[in-house]
Amino acid sequence: MKKSHFRYWELALLLALAVTILWGMASLGQQEELGRKIIRLHVIANSDSPEDQALKLRVRDRVLARAQEILAQSADMEQAEQALTAALPELTREARETLAAEGRAQPVQARLEPAEFPTKDYDGFSLPAGKYLALRVIIGQGAGQNWWCVVFPPLCTAAACQWQDAGRAAGLEEDDLSLMAEEDAGYELRFRSVELWEMLRQWLGK
Repeated sequence: MKKSHFRYWELALLLALAVTILWGMASLGQQEELGRKIIRLHVIANSDSPEDQALKLRVRDRVLARAQEILAQSADMEQAEQALTAALPELTREARETLAAEGRAQPVQARLEPAEFPTKDYDGFSLPAGKYLALRVIIGQGAGQNWWCVVFPPLCTAAACQWQDAGRAAGLEEDDLSLMAEEDAGYELRFRSVELWEMLRQWLGK
């Protein structure tokens, strides 16, 4: 009886793992689709010192404001990517001038590149873990805590009640908005399943 009982729980655990993997694969597909329509903003501080963290926020404010102006006429992801790519030297200069105004001569660079992000809750919506195209601003050694949001669609500055309208205007579909909506039942479990599946994929790839 004990041996049979053990096998029952072993089977139950395997079934639970299988369900988690399948759900994670399905959710990952949704995340990958969403990731092709969104550009994140990722500002990384030189260090975790109070001064460097405060400087990170000043750089963030200036780069975000300029990026929003640059993207104002971008109607879709392709246009947004092209606009930001062309503006990288300007955005780097904006960040460098912010540092200089504070008497800091640290190197800084703006890049547009794919990056991995964890699950993140914002005001009114959430984004699942996964790979997204990101406007990354790296200050100095880039060893400090970072700040991230969504620069396209312009969700960093959208009010909680307006983010869906901003998303639709930039080409997000109802399935995308449903995935991001916090009121969507089970979103926390679904996002966690994406994280678990990503961890499993990385482990299997070693």
